[in-house]
Amino acid sequence: MIDLAVEHVEATVREENERTCWGCGLRLLLPSNAPVFKCGWCGAITNDHAQKRKDKSLWWRRWRDRCFVSVVSLFMLFILCGGVWAVYPVVFSISNFCGIFHSLVTAVLAVSTFTTFGLAAFRCAGRPPNIQWGSYPLVGKGHLQDYTFCLYCCKPKSPRTHHCRSCGMCIEDMDHHCPFIGNCVGATNHRHFIIFLILTLISTMYVAIMCSYAGRHIWPPPRFTSLARPHTFGSGSASRVVRELSLALLGSAMLLSTRGIILVYLIVSSVSVQIGLTVLLWQQLCYIYEGQTYLSHLSSGAGGGSGERDCRNLVRFFGCPYSFSRYLPIFRSSRKRHRI
Repeated sequence: MIDLAVEHVEATVREENERTCWGCGLRLLLPSNAPVFKCGWCGAITNDHAQKRKDKSLWWRRWRDRCFVSVVSLFMLFILCGGVWAVYPVVFSISNFCGIFHSLVTAVLAVSTFTTFGLAAFRCAGRPPNIQWGSYPLVGKGHLQDYTFCLYCCKPKSPRTHHCRSCGMCIEDMDHHCPFIGNCVGATNHRHFIIFLILTLISTMYVAIMCSYAGRHIWPPPRFTSLARPHTFGSGSASRVVRELSLALLGSAMLLSTRGIILVYLIVSSVSVQIGLTVLLWQQLCYIYEGQTYLSHLSSGAGGGSGERDCRNLVRFFGCPYSFSRYLPIFRSSRKRHRI
């Protein structure tokens, strides 16, 4: 009776420690009742505590993204049409050659910016490939190394793949979900997204320069009333000069025409967009330089990632020939973790 009881207890413990690998279907005997384990055959990682969360706001996220894309598209069209309407009468008044040259520059920047925006917004961000899983004869040794199982898509998920709850699908090499393009930034459209940022930055700089040049020609001359008086440059003259200049500029601004008001708005909006795009582009290029994405940077922690800092990462990202990358320097990270 004692032997039967011991055997029953051992069988119960063995059943409790047995787990089934989702990748190859093999039953594994674990030394402890661990909720997360890795298969020794296929390398898949199983998490028994992972639960699928109900998401009832998917429609709201998609509707929000469509609104953002519409607003960005309308803003770009307004910048283009408003700039052409307000600037080019002044440019063509200088000479026809100057007007035609700047018209060609505007057309090239507009077409390239809208094209890259469409590729980044409406192209699939990166659907992971379909692989064999679930059966031992089909799954070879190490074929699912460090793969996890996506409860939303019900299929394997590679280490560099993340499920986007806004798009409702897994994205390969996902960087982040950008609401302004209404799409994720992943393996397929990441390059188009970076090129779109660069072209938009160049376009806004061009708009700011041309609007400033046109505004200088149509801005009403300010009227100074007391700067020519002898007593102006006495005690407290600096504050009076600043006040007089401000009042003169405000007075001339009140005389601006509709074209002048649009030029002022284009200058302010272009400079504001430039500041935000410069920060975002610099952040993205730093991650690419480190061989990471934004999500991989968050998962590895702010203290540094596993990627190697190398200028060749930028060259490979933009698709330049490998022969060119051989002449670039390598800057290896000096951060090392020492065990005490």
